[in-house]
Amino acid sequence: MAAAPEPAAPVTPQADGLDGRRPVEHPDTVADAAATPDREMPYAELGLKDEEYTSITALLGRRPTNAELAMYSVMWSEHCSYKSSKIHLRQFADKTTPEMREHLLVGMGQNAGVVDIGDGWAVTYKVESHNHPSFVEPYQGAATGVGGIVRDIISMGARPVAVMDQLRFGAVDHPDTARVVHGVVAGVGGYGNCLGLPNIGGETEFDASYQDNPLVNALCVGVLRHEDIHLANASGEGNKVVLFGARTGGDGIGGASILASESFEDGVPAKRPSVQVGDPFMEKVLIECCLDLFEGGLVLGIQDLGAAGISCATSELASNGDGGMHVDLEKVLLRDPTLTAGEILMSESQERMMAVVAPDQLDDFMAVIDRWDVEASVIGEVNGSGRLTIDHFGERIVDVDPRTVAHEGPTYDRPYARPAWQDALNADTTASLPRPTSATELAEQVLAVVTSPGQASVAWVTDQYDRFVRGDTALAQPDDAGVVRVDEATGRGVAIATDANGRFTKLDPATGAAQALAESYRNVCTVGARPRAVTDCLNFGSPEDPDAMWQLVEAITGLAEACRTMGVPVTGGNVSLYNSHGPVKGLPDSSINPTPVVGVLGVMDDVRRANPSGWHEEGLAIVVLGQTSEELDGSVWAKVVHDHLGGMPPTVDLEAEMALGRVLVALSEVDGPGDLRLVRAAHDCSGGGLIQTLVDSVLRYGVGASIDLAGLPGGVDDVTALFSESGARAVVAVAEGLVPAVAAAAEAEGVPWARLGTTGGDLLVVSGSDLLSDSGAPLVLDLAELRERSEATLPALF
Repeated sequence: MAAAPEPAAPVTPQADGLDGRRPVEHPDTVADAAATPDREMPYAELGLKDEEYTSITALLGRRPTNAELAMYSVMWSEHCSYKSSKIHLRQFADKTTPEMREHLLVGMGQNAGVVDIGDGWAVTYKVESHNHPSFVEPYQGAATGVGGIVRDIISMGARPVAVMDQLRFGAVDHPDTARVVHGVVAGVGGYGNCLGLPNIGGETEFDASYQDNPLVNALCVGVLRHEDIHLANASGEGNKVVLFGARTGGDGIGGASILASESFEDGVPAKRPSVQVGDPFMEKVLIECCLDLFEGGLVLGIQDLGAAGISCATSELASNGDGGMHVDLEKVLLRDPTLTAGEILMSESQERMMAVVAPDQLDDFMAVIDRWDVEASVIGEVNGSGRLTIDHFGERIVDVDPRTVAHEGPTYDRPYARPAWQDALNADTTASLPRPTSATELAEQVLAVVTSPGQASVAWVTDQYDRFVRGDTALAQPDDAGVVRVDEATGRGVAIATDANGRFTKLDPATGAAQALAESYRNVCTVGARPRAVTDCLNFGSPEDPDAMWQLVEAITGLAEACRTMGVPVTGGNVSLYNSHGPVKGLPDSSINPTPVVGVLGVMDDVRRANPSGWHEEGLAIVVLGQTSEELDGSVWAKVVHDHLGGMPPTVDLEAEMALGRVLVALSEVDGPGDLRLVRAAHDCSGGGLIQTLVDSVLRYGVGASIDLAGLPGGVDDVTALFSESGARAVVAVAEGLVPAVAAAAEAEGVPWARLGTTGGDLLVVSGSDLLSDSGAPLVLDLAELRERSEATLPALF
């Protein structure tokens, strides 16, 4: 059902300059609400609890009007208010030290964080979810997810320069997975490609836990000068409130309050309201129009319209300001003149922005709007009332304190407890799983792992995205991090990596969240960038399930502590809850694998020095950095070969991660003889273990390698050497004579290292200490056959 409670009023065309619309029926006004305190209101249908409705009536001193109820329902939803997570999210701020704030220009609380990257340049970036809409309508759900995060970046005053996506789908053999995969991939690619933004990285994974709850997390990064930062504040009495961009329609109504804030239940239509419809060409024009407005100094405050639409934009702008705001809702330009006031307020139509403009600059503002052929209307004015008032055709339908709508909603300290099933899950380790007993069996398992849907080439997905449009992409998938140039004159740029491991997080939420940070940090260092800041998207189950709530709290705590240790602040992010499977709680599979996506931003003085993930020269020495331990619990090997999840995730040693990072960055910033870069290639070790790293590296440019595992730090057996997912490890390729330089850098930081082999040929040959020793047989993989098999995996499935 539509989220706005009032029925659509019949309309009579009239020549009044307002799209010919004027309601015939009397709306529910503030005066009506005061005169009819006992009138029943459909608050429960809008997702509000009894106690929440009681709080609203106490705040207003009366019952809410239909329009006010619509506003509170969306703004107090889980998606908009973070009412179940905000008390725990405070840890990110509380654990941010003054040293961590050194490069922060804008922190949490605005549309996106802003980070100083030097030379007067700044970067703003953020990741957000569009999970539930992408299950209901995959194409538009994913497309508008990209559009929404891009507008967050625009609203900070920045030019968007790149996007990334973090995608997780259900089981590859489930009949519904193909529908979601095709729609989501097409939506991400279609919207981003039309905007002319390169897609520089991300993840694509498959697991049955995401069957009814695919994860579609989108990241955007934008660049700006320090002096160009804009904030979402409405201040200054008499300043005008202008709504511009696309017209307002009926799409997306109720999306924030219901679609992203509750679990799906069969047979409940209210859980499936309309998904937003995106128009990337309108958004492209909107980007250029906004940048033109910013350059002219014509905007005092700006807010994009995403979740909760006008309800959100007006209340947040007013709440962030120092006064109040009045809006005449009939001045909103509509695609559908039959929309009621509540529907206009709650519509999540895309490609819209709201700006605060000084009266003496309004004509200049409108001139820019006209130049870009964008529609706009002055819908209100900033005042000193401290209230947000909204009239519809002269009738007062909203009179609220905007802070109670936008920032002072309910806060819940939900009960949480370690799940009853957690101990049994952790006790079920991989120790009892059979290991290969011959070189032949080991080779079969290697092929199974590296060509499995989660590990094989994702070219079928990423080839649908433009990775190099704009000409500033230095690295993109399948490299460890996306790298984009910011300053053409100097080559200064940024690297961004996003990672998460839902299997590790299910085994131990605090460790899993820290692992996600460690892997993203490691990937940024691997390409040669210095980590500077973090954004996150926390995807978890129902906060009303103590099991899922415990996972969320543990993950936030683990991530906040890890950020403090590693010295990288969280600049903002997103929480996506109710990613659950039906009404039954307390079971091991009641929710998705908890998935905290962590994006790390790194800075590079010259992106031309960025390290690719594979080598393209023969005769290079291959060196492994870091120690391998027997850590197979939660591994890809356990999943692919044994369909097993249990035990404890690999230990997170943040000091070792930072030491490895320092070695990688130091080596990446120096040259060897002949002014050639010392590091020719670098790739981290993570999902799939060392064998996955080697396979990725040889397939990157089609140059093979000969590898000997016998000297691997840790002294482990061949199976462990290949499949263990121990952290704080990477492989680098350098010229033969420069191995001593790598050794010296590693030893200076206490990082274990070993010469692993040599690049060359068209085979990957791996020998070892037991199964792959002289008494057995080496592992031999033909690169051409391996590439063909890897690249065929996803197309064959979808």
